[in-house]
Amino acid sequence: MPSIDDKQHLELVPNDIAQWVTLNETPGLGNATLCQLLAKFGSPEEIFSASISQLREFVDDDIAQKIQNGVDLEAIKPTLDWLQKDNAHLVTFADSTYPQKLLEISNPPAVLYAIGNLQWLNHPTIAMVGSRSATPQGEKNAENFAESLCNHGLCVVSGMALGIDGAAHRGALKANGATIAVVGTGLDIVYPARHRDLAHKIAERGLIISEFPLGTPSKAQNFPRRNRLISGLSLGCLVVEANIDSGSLITARLSAEQGREVFAIPGSIHSPVTKGCHQLIKQGAKLVENVQDILEELKNSLPNISPSGLMDNLGSNPSEPSAVLACMGFDPVNFESLRTLSGLTTEALSSMLMVLELESKITTLAGGQYQRLA
Repeated sequence: MPSIDDKQHLELVPNDIAQWVTLNETPGLGNATLCQLLAKFGSPEEIFSASISQLREFVDDDIAQKIQNGVDLEAIKPTLDWLQKDNAHLVTFADSTYPQKLLEISNPPAVLYAIGNLQWLNHPTIAMVGSRSATPQGEKNAENFAESLCNHGLCVVSGMALGIDGAAHRGALKANGATIAVVGTGLDIVYPARHRDLAHKIAERGLIISEFPLGTPSKAQNFPRRNRLISGLSLGCLVVEANIDSGSLITARLSAEQGREVFAIPGSIHSPVTKGCHQLIKQGAKLVENVQDILEELKNSLPNISPSGLMDNLGSNPSEPSAVLACMGFDPVNFESLRTLSGLTTEALSSMLMVLELESKITTLAGGQYQRLA
């Protein structure tokens, strides 16, 4: 995008981008009303061409007049300047990159601000959420599950909060960078501040998105809106640890309302950070002990990640034991599941498992299960 540092360049800004930004950043014009305007008039251009009387069907006189005044390039200059960055994007309903899963939810955002790799927006995705005050074991579980799910071809989406969210993003980055952070602030603000380095890593390899304009600070009312996007982007939602009053349960509830699968990891009956997970399980969430529990539930929703094509998705040669190791993830898995996931013959898989065990890369567990050694 051209510079808009002086007046002579203002007219060079693509009009459609300026119109989308102006509408999304008009004070008092909420997303739901913007979607109604788009449904009525068809495009930002037609909205700006509408008469005051037509606009009054949806907005009050003040907002109608603001729209009638047209695009104010000076007012949206900070956003247009930000969009000049190489990995900064504005994604709208009109773009082919707009995440199709969000079109299935109520009140989808008309505009998304994004920084990073847009390829993840329409990749098969699973949400991972949990307590900000997670236990060390909870964070370890989140990191290992995220890494393994990414190795199985999924993208992990979370909210970049402290605790489980951060651990999920770190696990995804350890695998292949397939992670989306949905935040409740403008993308020029990192919240929480201690996740600044994590945010930079996600922006480099994954993706950070927000429906909030630049400069939007952290506010409590923003996070339920953020949570609906975390669940809406995903095929399912895994709750790793959660107190009984955790915001993670809001994301899980939204997932169920949106027709997504809900998964929960159980824990000690004495731990407050597992009470929320146990409540979800009582309400019908699937109890999860390993990654295979999730993959089995989602297998019919993953048309692009068939078992026979899993090694291709991992970028591995199926004839190499290391490919089986990547396919295995970090949770106990039985032979039949490994054979299905890898697409290998019984003889080939048996041989590779023997090699891996001799190299002390896996161990055999009771019940004929195998587990990768860290």
